[in-house]
Amino acid sequence: MHPLTEKQIRASFVNASRREAATATLPDLDAVPWADLDLLGWSDRKAPLLAYVVLELDGVPTGVRFRTPTAERGRTRRGAMCTWCQDVRTTEAVLVAARRGGASGKAGNTVGTLVCEQFDCSAHVRWTPPRRDPDPATVAADLIGVAERVAGLRERSAAFVRLVAATA
Repeated sequence: MHPLTEKQIRASFVNASRREAATATLPDLDAVPWADLDLLGWSDRKAPLLAYVVLELDGVPTGVRFRTPTAERGRTRRGAMCTWCQDVRTTEAVLVAARRGGASGKAGNTVGTLVCEQFDCSAHVRWTPPRRDPDPATVAADLIGVAERVAGLRERSAAFVRLVAATA
């Protein structure tokens, strides 16, 4: 993912008003490992029920504002699979809801999905199991597997963002 500025991130949201985008609490952009990300996702530390994801759609930063569950409801306590990275091993997946873009969103229409609670999908798709005796063929197969998982993450997360952005 290309490094983004605060201005680019705030302008990227397809389902947030200008005021909502302006008041979003952003992560420390200097500490973001941009080269290792397929999407930038974070929870708003000042508004714990809000979260954001920004990714590149056709080379353009595109962001989505989410509502997240409260501590009491909405969290999956069993091993649920993240719909974006399809990982079940490392974190909880939570149900998040995004207001649709345009008139549909203003009418109250939302879409939801299960995603990793910390939005660390990029790390999950790049994980490979430790090997005691790394055979070159096994290492090559691991790299192919990682490339396929990265491509899948990008496709599934982009499809969701397109769904949110669709105004018709």
